[in-house]
Formats: sequence, C-alpha cells, structure tokens
Amino acid sequence: MSEFQVALIFGGRSGEHEVSRNSAYTVARSLKKKYDVFPIGIAKDGQWYGPIPIEKIPTFTPEEFPENKVTILPNPMANGTIYSLPDLKPLSRAQVFFPVLHGTFGEDGTIQGLFELANVPYVGGGVLASSAGMDKVIMKNLFAQAGLPQVPYLSILRSEIEKDLHAVLQKTEAELGYPCFVKPANLGSSVGISKASTREQLKEALPLAARYDRKIIIEQGVEAQEFEISVLGNDEPITSLPGEVIPGNEFYDYVDKYINDKTRFIIPAQLEEKQIKKIQELAIVAFKAIDCSGFSRVDFFITKDTKEILINEINTLPGFTSISMYPKLWEHSGIPLDELTSKLVKLAIEHFEEKNKSITTYGV
Repeated sequence: MSEFQVALIFGGRSGEHEVSRNSAYTVARSLKKKYDVFPIGIAKDGQWYGPIPIEKIPTFTPEEFPENKVTILPNPMANGTIYSLPDLKPLSRAQVFFPVLHGTFGEDGTIQGLFELANVPYVGGGVLASSAGMDKVIMKNLFAQAGLPQVPYLSILRSEIEKDLHAVLQKTEAELGYPCFVKPANLGSSVGISKASTREQLKEALPLAARYDRKIIIEQGVEAQEFEISVLGNDEPITSLPGEVIPGNEFYDYVDKYINDKTRFIIPAQLEEKQIKKIQELAIVAFKAIDCSGFSRVDFFITKDTKEILINEINTLPGFTSISMYPKLWEHSGIPLDELTSKLVKLAIEHFEEKNKSITTYGV
C-alpha cells in the first residue's frame, strides 16, 4: 500500500447526503488500489467522523462511530493533519483531500474555503468555481457573459413568493410561459425540481423549490434531447465524448436518477461530428467561464425543431455512483475509472503547486 494518503470526504449537510455516500463508495474502492484512503463521513448535523471502513460508506450513520469524531484545522502549519476530537490529537495526515460532497456545504465553495485556509491540495474546483457552479443564477449569468447559448430564465427570491405569489405567477407567464421548470438555485441531483405546464402546477412548484433554497430559478421549457459531457484538467482541460440521457420519467428527476433506474444512456451519443465538436468546444468555454479546475460535467440541450445547441448547466462535483455519467463517459472515451481517479489526485497536486507560486507578501 502506498504511504500517500487521500482523505475522502463524503455525506454532508445536504439533501444529497445519500447520493454522496454512493459516489464516495465507488471512488474509495478505486483509490484504494493505489493510495491509502482515509474516509471521513460528515453527518447531517455537520460533525465529521473517521476513518470509516470503506464497506460502511454506503450505509454510514454517525451512531455507528461515536468515538471516531475528527476534524482538520484551518491552519497551514498543520500540513493536512487529521485530528481526533475532542482531544485534538494528531490521528493521520493526508496529502490530498478528495471531497465527494454533492450540494450545500460541499459543492458550493464552503469546504473548499476550509481547504484553502488549511493550504492543502484538494480535488475539484476552487471556492469561486464551486460557488458559481452551485448557484444556477450566477452560473447562467456568467455563461451569458461568455456568450454561451441557453434558454431564457428568471431568478426569484423566496421572499418574493411569500410576499406576492400572484405577482410571481404573472411575471413567469409573461416572460417565460408554459411549460417551465422551477428549481432551487443551489441544489443538484434534481432535488426540488418541478415541471409546470399550468398555473396550478406552477403554484405548487414554487413553494416546493423554496423549501430548499431562498433563491429560485425558473427556466423556459424546450422540446429537446439531453446530452452530457465530461471535462478533465486544469488550465488546459480536455473533454470526453458526449452521451445522451433519455429520461424514464417526463424529465430527469431525482427518482429517475437514483431510485427507479429507468433512465437510458446512449454512450457515445449518436451525433454528427460537427455537433460533437461544438458541444466539446462549448463545454470548455463553460469550464473556463467559472474558472473551474479538476473536473466537471456539462449538460446540454439540442432542440428538436431547430437543432440548436443550448447549455443547461455545469456540475463541478459530478456523481460517481454506478449509474453516473461522468465516469461512464470517460470510460467510453479511453480513461477507465482507476486511471480517472488517479488523474484527479494528480490534478489536485498540480493546481495546488500552481497556486502556491503566487506570493502573499508585497515587495518580496
């Protein structure tokens, strides 16, 4: 076993806690073939526990590990040390931190900020890329700035819905019409998303999305095929071949993704060469538009009538479950899972070394 240790962090304070556990299990089994893996499970209340046996990751509950509370410190002098709680005794030391945390407090720049303060290498996008990629409104604003084609959208605050739901309904109907999609701005895995084809459905969809976030995004519905593509790299990223998503339900929602397992994937997508090239080019533009690093999955629409390619969103911490597209796309593009996870660890180190070339003292 390598003495090089990777701290794998999963779970978290998010509606995607369970999805994270499944992703982490896949990643842990891959990483352990080359690295010493220290799995850290974050409970739904935010407490960290570790090490968690790899076989226990999918069913992790804090009640099983009451004596395994751990933490890291926002101190560069700690050099990636993992401490036990409450005595703060050094327990282990990781050379790279690999967050497999979907949703809030893991994919939104918060834990990335902790890693930055601790000055440790970590897999994936930094604070800016993570927070911008998590907030669908900010993300789409940046995409617009970069000239990326996308569907019309509105940003609505929960307070606006609570103050005057009727006004929100009228504004949505006037600017977007039906059908439309209502989403929490800061969540993934299709949690809290609804398709509204009538005013009554919109009235139900808005409060549902508002349960998960104070900011709501409403997007104009389009008749389109759905495609996803994987991006890998730092300053000079590369892309996989795209794959097509054929939802088992009316749209690719949480139940369809993780419970019913009825969604079909066509990998690689049956597209013309020029369409593939265009999607790959746009994915790189999107990746750079939010200053991403490490990896991401970029989702697209191709409209059924005009065949226009529209960007949907970027996911800076894509899933690694058994059905997740990110690793599947790379496998079909020539990079198997074990090589992919190893590349992500190496990219984390490269990005860390590049950032640390910058001086932090004026005049030195």
